[in-house]
Amino acid sequence: MLRALLLAPPGAGKGTQGELLAKERGVPHLATGDMLRRHVAEGTDIGKQAQAYMEKGELVPDEVVNQLVGQAVAGDTPLDGFVLDGFPRTLEQAQLAYDWGQANNRTFNAVVSLVVPEDELVRRMLARGEQHGRADDTEETVHRRQLVYEESTKPLLEFYRQRGILTEVDGVGTVDEVAARIRAAIDALSAD
Repeated sequence: MLRALLLAPPGAGKGTQGELLAKERGVPHLATGDMLRRHVAEGTDIGKQAQAYMEKGELVPDEVVNQLVGQAVAGDTPLDGFVLDGFPRTLEQAQLAYDWGQANNRTFNAVVSLVVPEDELVRRMLARGEQHGRADDTEETVHRRQLVYEESTKPLLEFYRQRGILTEVDGVGTVDEVAARIRAAIDALSAD
């Protein structure tokens, strides 16, 4: 059963690729950004806590995200498999997720890092903001989110590399080309 994490800077295509991978492998796609935006739109307590951080391009605090993901993965019926997109984003979250996963036999068996040049990421995010009217895709927040990724999330690459479950995939190309690379990389990890 696939338990995977897509790890990449904002705009790299995690959402699109996560949905495809989850559908193909028959597991739920859990995108924390989508879940947080839904909570904001619905005005829930989680949404109210998250909104100010999201509007500034900052990471939502660990306790809020941990609660959100915990409800999704370990709710009434814990998930055997999943594709996570957007969690963990910090080393502290990664360690908590690993500890929980070990205790519940649900650690990641694959972490896919999508590699996309920064100028392409900025171009994609600004276009997405215009197309979909996403308030968190302005030029100022795009640059802030890239910086936050570099500082907070990029260190996770080494954490997962040491566990032997990280694979880096070129995230530039058509959706189908990138999906094929991800599929091949996960299959190679499974063969090891």
